[in-house]
Amino acid sequence: MEENRYYKALQNHPFSLTEEEVSEKVDKLIADKFEENNTREVWKFLYSCIDLTTLNTTDTKEEVWRFTEKVNEFDGSNPEIDNVAAICVYPNLVATVKEALTADVRIAAVSGGFPASQTFTEVKIAETALAVADGADEIDIVLNLGLFLNEEYEEMCDEIGEIKESCHGAALKVILETGALKTAANIHSASILSQYSGADFLKTSTGKIYSGASPEAVYVMCQAVKSYYKRTKTKTGIKVSGGVSSVEDAVKYYTIVKETLGEGWLSPTLFRIGTSRLADILLKEITD
Repeated sequence: MEENRYYKALQNHPFSLTEEEVSEKVDKLIADKFEENNTREVWKFLYSCIDLTTLNTTDTKEEVWRFTEKVNEFDGSNPEIDNVAAICVYPNLVATVKEALTADVRIAAVSGGFPASQTFTEVKIAETALAVADGADEIDIVLNLGLFLNEEYEEMCDEIGEIKESCHGAALKVILETGALKTAANIHSASILSQYSGADFLKTSTGKIYSGASPEAVYVMCQAVKSYYKRTKTKTGIKVSGGVSSVEDAVKYYTIVKETLGEGWLSPTLFRIGTSRLADILLKEITD
């Protein structure tokens, strides 16, 4: 009986678009709206939505300290451009960012057995709690895809809920790994169940194992967020991550979010781009 509530949650948010229909809608939306959104003002906004990310196996405390100092140095240097939204690092490096950070940006930590999510729930909970204790304002976890694909929804959703509790008020982003989910139907279902379990943000990808973000995946995620908002009045954020390395890419994702969810989502509190490359590219476009 308990399992039925997860299927009911999915039934409350039906999704019937085929892959071809999703592609057609995305292509039309970008064709109709991209140019009007490809402006300097939008570029400046996009800069303020970046989760500036360093997630290398070789990251050291010294490198992360210098990474953070670059954000500090930018703070207030250009009155026309707000700083990035957050710095995103591995959980063991959160304390380094916290100590080095003077800019008014948030600290995000990938957690929960990132990037595969293949570890014990107890480890995920502990890792999350430790990252928050060290100063993380936001936690990015990966959906347990094995449980999702096997339709073990109760265990999957309970795990998200327990990790959410261990966030102690920090925002929880659930990474769907859309490249592994593959189908629009899977992406939509995973989006609904993640929101049902307490996700504050839906995030496309880790950028580590499977293919990164795609306009089609983000469109489907936005449809799930829109449906969930209509029924619950809960606003869930969207984070696009994995391979976003050009201004054109960023504007396309902005366009999808704006035209699907509306102006109410055009804020760093509800829209993020996870990248380590785009910041400098955007700055160059803005200031040239």
